[in-house]
Amino acid sequence: MRRRHEPDSTDTDLKGVFMSLQQVLMFNFVLLVAILSPGPAQLIAIKTSLSDGPKAGRQVGLGLALVAASWTLCGFFGLEIVFAIFPKAYWVVKTLGALYLIWLAWGMWCNAGQPITQLEKANQNAFLLGVGVNILNPKSVLFAASVIAVVFPTPVSTLEALALSANHLIIEIVFYSLLAHTMNLAAVRAFYDQVKRQFDRIAALVLGALALRLLLSLRES
Repeated sequence: MRRRHEPDSTDTDLKGVFMSLQQVLMFNFVLLVAILSPGPAQLIAIKTSLSDGPKAGRQVGLGLALVAASWTLCGFFGLEIVFAIFPKAYWVVKTLGALYLIWLAWGMWCNAGQPITQLEKANQNAFLLGVGVNILNPKSVLFAASVIAVVFPTPVSTLEALALSANHLIIEIVFYSLLAHTMNLAAVRAFYDQVKRQFDRIAALVLGALALRLLLSLRES
């Protein structure tokens, strides 16, 4: 009588690796969808790359990426639990985020008529702009607080959390670097030169609408 095959430790190890690979692929897929979806981070990256040049575009992208990856790292260490215990903390983040977007939109609207200068702004200012946008970006916080809990329902080790956060950082840096390069192609810059006033006014309105949406959501929470 043949004995029923029982998977050995090698089978179990391979299955565990495969399941982990599935989770990483799903994490990266959801991350790419989040990055590509319209939001304040993408809009600021495009606007900075167009108006201040590729170097400033890469710097603002670095600031956005660093904070987004930091939020992800916090998500692996229980950010969702913190917001569940202290719901007012998320309310404060959304409020400050809305006010910051309004400030950015106002500045963008007021400067829409100014011509593009050939001298790029200081890289430090662009970097800090990216940091400020994603520190107060509820979309970035929500990704860290909820998506991670769905993709990784069981706790991950500290090493895995660090590796996945580094993976997040690399993906965002590559994306924003490519975006900065694309926005500074000759044809794209020439088109922006022609429609700068209209583009900046529309971008300001979009940021203002996102801020208003955040403020209205506070009444529902």
